[in-house]
Amino acid sequence: MLIRDATDADWPAIHPFFSAIVAAGESYAFPAGLGLEEGRGWWMETPPGRTVVAVDGDTVLGSAKTGPNRPGRGAHVATASFMVDPVHAGRGVGRALGEHVVEWARASGYRAIQFNAVVETNEPAVRLWRSLGFRVVGTVPGAFDHPRHGYVGLHVMVLDLTT
Repeated sequence: MLIRDATDADWPAIHPFFSAIVAAGESYAFPAGLGLEEGRGWWMETPPGRTVVAVDGDTVLGSAKTGPNRPGRGAHVATASFMVDPVHAGRGVGRALGEHVVEWARASGYRAIQFNAVVETNEPAVRLWRSLGFRVVGTVPGAFDHPRHGYVGLHVMVLDLTT
């Protein structure tokens, strides 16, 4: 598996699993039904952010986007979002993308990474982020309308990169 910067040519391979994950409604609050061009703006970052893909040959296994969490005086804290094609789940793609983003943020001089909205019922993601050193610093009760569980909390998770 190789992780590299995403190009515009990667978007058509990302969009099908991006659309499926958004449509499932279990982990992202993005609007449903984003077409190929509409969805691009929600996922493909521009500098100072970046989008990466995990690939196996020509196959895109997953993707992550990252960059400053806030502009200006908040730009020293990064944020990130991750999607793994469900067809390739369980192969360590999410962990590899997570480790890549943590190392990139550290090397880029960010002081922390903050995830603003990790759905509390997304136990595999919460477990992964905890295993990489993130901690839950708060949960917004009922902030996410889950299709099976109803209103569930959104965790704010942080990794301190200064230690």
